[in-house]
Amino acid sequence: MMSEIQDEKTGTGKQDGGNLTRRIVDVLGRAIVTGQFSHAAPFPVEARLCTQYGASRTVVREAVKMLTAKGLLRARQRAGTVVEPEDSWNLLDPEVLRWMLERELSLELLIDFAEVRMAIEPRAAGLAAHSATGPQRHAIVTAMERMAAAERGEEDALEADIAFHHAVLVASNNRFIRQFRDLTEATLRISIRRTNAYAGVARASAADHARVGQAIIRGEPARARGLMADLLQGPLDLLLSASGRPARPPL
Repeated sequence: MMSEIQDEKTGTGKQDGGNLTRRIVDVLGRAIVTGQFSHAAPFPVEARLCTQYGASRTVVREAVKMLTAKGLLRARQRAGTVVEPEDSWNLLDPEVLRWMLERELSLELLIDFAEVRMAIEPRAAGLAAHSATGPQRHAIVTAMERMAAAERGEEDALEADIAFHHAVLVASNNRFIRQFRDLTEATLRISIRRTNAYAGVARASAADHARVGQAIIRGEPARARGLMADLLQGPLDLLLSASGRPARPPL
């Protein structure tokens, strides 16, 4: 892990304290989530971390504080800083989810994430059809055009897919649903490709996304909601099948 920090250093061998803190958080967070630290391999003491990363106590303490806020660590009297069980982790934190998705592929994790999308994105599509502004509708149309271009090999398919779902979440005009933008982007960058691999397709269907987008543009909330649910249900069913679990009816 030390080499990962060293590789990020500038030509002078020094880093801005804030940047170093973020890099230490990233390396340690990934190590915790991938099981490198556990009851059998306790989290290092502060002095060791300072030496290992060439960082001050202030920087290390800030990094540990940030990981604690994500639910990964906890300071215990006489026991020092210990790794918390996965049930305590803040899974809505984009970094935590990214680290989880970067570890060994877990079908169960992909299924859980797909079900969260099923709970949120159809509702977002319905709200967008009801209340999207002109600029928001334009953003959805642009994303649809990018997905069509991706099928012609003229655009990055993953980026276009993310742009579409991002635009729909924004167009919901619900402040809480909008908060899933960063979460969705962080996870889709990894999970879309893995989900598509299980689905046996190279990229998401531009036509299927266009149907959702057109329903939003035409102001048809029920149709937009249903089409978005259909769009997400197929990959979810394939993941369930791959895991040996039965398909679930749309709720």
